[in-house]
Amino acid sequence: MTLQPVPLTRERFAPYGDVIESAEVDRAMMNAARFERFDDLCSIDMADGGRVTVSIARCRVATSLPYRIDMVERHPLGSQAFIPLSGSRMIVVVAPPEEGVDASDLRAFVTNGRQGINYHRGTWHMPLIAFDAGQEFLVIDRAFDQPNCDEHTLDEPVMLVEG
Repeated sequence: MTLQPVPLTRERFAPYGDVIESAEVDRAMMNAARFERFDDLCSIDMADGGRVTVSIARCRVATSLPYRIDMVERHPLGSQAFIPLSGSRMIVVVAPPEEGVDASDLRAFVTNGRQGINYHRGTWHMPLIAFDAGQEFLVIDRAFDQPNCDEHTLDEPVMLVEG
C-alpha cells in the first residue's frame, strides 16, 4: 500500500487537529502597531488538569522518501503541536482518534514550510520526521508527568511516497 501526501489545509486536517498559520485568521495590532498578532491558532487540550510544556525538537537524522510506515502513535492525555522554526516543509500522516487504526485509515498531508499542526488528543499519527538535519520545531505538549503515548503496529506497512 502506498500513501501520497496532499497539500495541508484547515478543512482537510480538521478531523485530526488544527493547522497553525497566520493566513486567513483574525489579527490584532500590538506594540504601537509595529507587529501583527495572530491569536487562538489552536486548541491546547490537556486531560485531568495536565501541565503544558513548550520545547524545541531538532532533527538529527534527515528522512527521505519513500519512507516505510509500520507504526503510529497517539497521545490520549493531551493535544500535541509542532511548529517549524525554519521554512522547511514536513509531511504529516494521521488517522482518526478511534480505539483502533488500520493502514487504510491513514491520510498524509504536506505543509508549505510555514504551517504548523496541532494533533487533537487521541489522533493517531506517524512520529515526527524532517527532511533536513538541523531542522527545528517548537513543540507544545503535555508535560511528562505520566505516560501519554500509545503505539500501534500496523497489520500491513505503508510506503509514504512523494506527492
